[in-house]
Amino acid sequence: MGKYFGTDGVRAVAGQFPLVDDFIQKLGYAALRELQEYAKSEHLKPQVIIAQDSRASGPAILAALEKGIRASGADVISVGIAPTPCVAYLVKKTGSLCGVVISASHNPAEFNGIKFFTNHGTKLPEELENSIEAEIESLQEVPSPKGALKEDVSLVKEYEKFLMSTVDASLLKGTKVVLDCANGASSKVAVNVFAGLGMDVVVTAAKPDGTNINKNVGALHTQFMQELTQKEKAFVGFSFDGDADRVIASDEKGRQLDGDNIIAASALCLKKEGRLNNNKAVLTIMANLGCINYLKENGVEVELTTVGDKYVSEALEKGDLSVGGETSGHIIFRHFANTGDGILSALQFLQFVKKSGKPVSWFADQWSKYPSQLTAVPVTAKPPLDSLPGFLPGVAEIEKTMNGQGRVIVRYSGTEPKLRILVEGKEISAVNRVMQEVEALYKQKTEACK
Repeated sequence: MGKYFGTDGVRAVAGQFPLVDDFIQKLGYAALRELQEYAKSEHLKPQVIIAQDSRASGPAILAALEKGIRASGADVISVGIAPTPCVAYLVKKTGSLCGVVISASHNPAEFNGIKFFTNHGTKLPEELENSIEAEIESLQEVPSPKGALKEDVSLVKEYEKFLMSTVDASLLKGTKVVLDCANGASSKVAVNVFAGLGMDVVVTAAKPDGTNINKNVGALHTQFMQELTQKEKAFVGFSFDGDADRVIASDEKGRQLDGDNIIAASALCLKKEGRLNNNKAVLTIMANLGCINYLKENGVEVELTTVGDKYVSEALEKGDLSVGGETSGHIIFRHFANTGDGILSALQFLQFVKKSGKPVSWFADQWSKYPSQLTAVPVTAKPPLDSLPGFLPGVAEIEKTMNGQGRVIVRYSGTEPKLRILVEGKEISAVNRVMQEVEALYKQKTEACK
């Protein structure tokens, strides 16, 4: 991670640095200068596709950002409020130089962020982010805008058509589905797509007002969606996050299926159809050990990456693999897209379930999660963990006490000043003990370094 870029773009409370006009303009200008250089060998239109989610701060950020982008000579095409993966799709579809989304994804309404996509519809590689940061640091002022600003919300319809083309409508017609749109970017698109495929759609949290995005709804707060799915006797329920690049599901009994559940079910269905490239799926280090072991027991190899869907995307690309994602619900079906797409993933999963002739609950029952604990320890600084004398070797020693029946993962959050500690194991008593020991060790080592 760089000075400004976290695991998913630049993110902060709107109106606080770096989300202030002067910096946003510099970011737009610097990013376009670097992206123009990055893609100079390809014949692309000198235009940028830009979208935002439903936060009240979006229009002000767009106003500053488009000035910086147009200063580079590129045109800006604003498609209005649309899902993040819509931009990733449209960039490739239109042959544009790059795409930008103004969104803080699953974070509360006071936050916002800016994330970029290359002309291939992928998140920026770290070296490109580093170049953009260096360009910002050396920039005195941003020139006057040269490119044009256009609005074309009709482009979102192209994305809706694409989503609908990825499934067999006759399989899904009449299926009763609950959709929780998080009062975010999927509020119109998801409803249009599922209803357009002839499904019986029950919609909740699809009335964004600028302040209610992700508020007790969406992929981080699925309880209401789960209860509604059971109450409505729906076949399945889906909760998207604010920018619709994540999805979490519910079975007909109101039980949650997270990204691990959806990826495991999809990988095995793809394997059965002979479409799981190299018999391998990609998960992150935060995936539940129960899921990892279930896939291995069923003949699917698992590659683990660091957290962040761009790392999953890179692993899928490098290994020529079919599916992967994160427990949080960022799932990539590489045959269709290079980035996490909540609506696409929901459709693919639903189609697999329908083809199987089984209820969603059957897939929920195929494996059990190992007990786990995830703790976030507030930090004032993020010294590399291997620079804390004895910390990582100490964690390894503590992990050994679980006798191969568990694991410990320690990492800094990419978006918050926190150290995340994940402990998983077959026995909850061992999980609790190990968590206390690792937390105490971290505090002891950081105190010693002061």
